[in-house]
Amino acid sequence: MMAERQTTLRSPVTLQGIGVHSGAPACLTLRPSTANSGVVFLRKGLEGGHEQLIHARHNKVSATELCTVIGDQASGSVATIEHLMSACAGLGLDNVLVEIDGPEMPIMDGSAAEFVTAIEATGLVALGATRRYLKVLRPVRIEQGRAFAELSPSESGFRLDVEIDFDTKAIGRQRKIFDLDPEAYAREISRARTFGFMRDVEQLWKAGFALGASLDNTVAIGDDKVINPEGLRYADEFVRHKVLDAVGDLALAGYPILGEFRSYCGGHRMNVRILEALFADRANYAIVEAQPAFAHHAVQMAAGPVPAALAPDLH
Repeated sequence: MMAERQTTLRSPVTLQGIGVHSGAPACLTLRPSTANSGVVFLRKGLEGGHEQLIHARHNKVSATELCTVIGDQASGSVATIEHLMSACAGLGLDNVLVEIDGPEMPIMDGSAAEFVTAIEATGLVALGATRRYLKVLRPVRIEQGRAFAELSPSESGFRLDVEIDFDTKAIGRQRKIFDLDPEAYAREISRARTFGFMRDVEQLWKAGFALGASLDNTVAIGDDKVINPEGLRYADEFVRHKVLDAVGDLALAGYPILGEFRSYCGGHRMNVRILEALFADRANYAIVEAQPAFAHHAVQMAAGPVPAALAPDLH
């Protein structure tokens, strides 16, 4: 990750697939974007040929039932954005325009792997602007029954500590502690697939969900065992996917996070709610700039105090 500079794509890349919940086909193109624009979705294919820009931020979230949705249905929305958001945050892609012609992101293989492959294939380029981070200054916590989520300060980087606990032998209690890093993300997290229970399928169909789900894009659990003939990609693939989702949902902060995230039995709603709690009080966080490489070298080599102009204010 080029931590001192913001990034964008080197060139556009297009992917196609179907939505896991809607079953609708979708084509999306990831395009290079300008510094400080962040991740922005351009929803195309709306009635009357209209298009709608939707910034990928926590205050644009309109639903979190089974997936994360931004925008509103009346003017244009995009569902199941968390896997692409996760790939962008995991690889350090700061600025990108996501053009999509349908109401839901394609599920691909149920993980973020194909988004990672596409981004890595076209490559990232550094922009002139310094990368800005969201630094957690005070602990914030939310609870819902036995579930909880919290963000707390950290000396460096972004650590996720995610724990799940399911009443089935196929999953049980799993915990994953992960320090976000592009190489580690691609290797350890991006390939973890979404999962669901066969006992819930009929109810989900009646509610209009899981219409595009299959063994090609979902780890299915029935009778306390994994039904997919190929089995799991990791022994703890379930919690790894929850880490993947958390990386994507928390990217809706609009900046890479400097802090530690901890959750127990969480999900999309809890991930978004913890961002709402963080942003509810300005004393909880600060927006800081990365330390430029030249400033670091100047500090190492200078015999006396380094002029303030060489390093941004990090307070």
